[in-house]
Amino acid sequence: MNQSILTEVEKQQLIETATQALDKSYAPYSKFRVGAAVLTSTGKIFPGCNVENASYGLSMCAERNAIANAIIGSGKDTIKIKAIAVTNSQKVSCSPCGACRQVIWEFGTDAEVIFLGNNGWQNSTIRDLLPAGFSL
Repeated sequence: MNQSILTEVEKQQLIETATQALDKSYAPYSKFRVGAAVLTSTGKIFPGCNVENASYGLSMCAERNAIANAIIGSGKDTIKIKAIAVTNSQKVSCSPCGACRQVIWEFGTDAEVIFLGNNGWQNSTIRDLLPAGFSL
């Protein structure tokens, strides 16, 4: 487990926002609802949820939706992710998928990632979760 760069208040706000986003999830096929919340370097928090599609490949993960929401809500061309939290309705271990890890990397190479692990909330860094992430 990594040392957190967040205050306890920031961490709790992220987890609460991600948990609230579960209610907005659209998961009629898998019934696996996921919520996420992104904290930007400006201190703003943006929620996201998973949105499934009958063509599974067109589904969107909660993490990428939260990042898109942050981009829309930031009013800037780029954002810097300080941290992201991810939770799910089943209360099972669920770290960001590989695609989401690369998207997190794009906007925050030093981002902290908080997710449900085998023994409750777990802290990691995107560098630990995606050791060979790349930028162009």
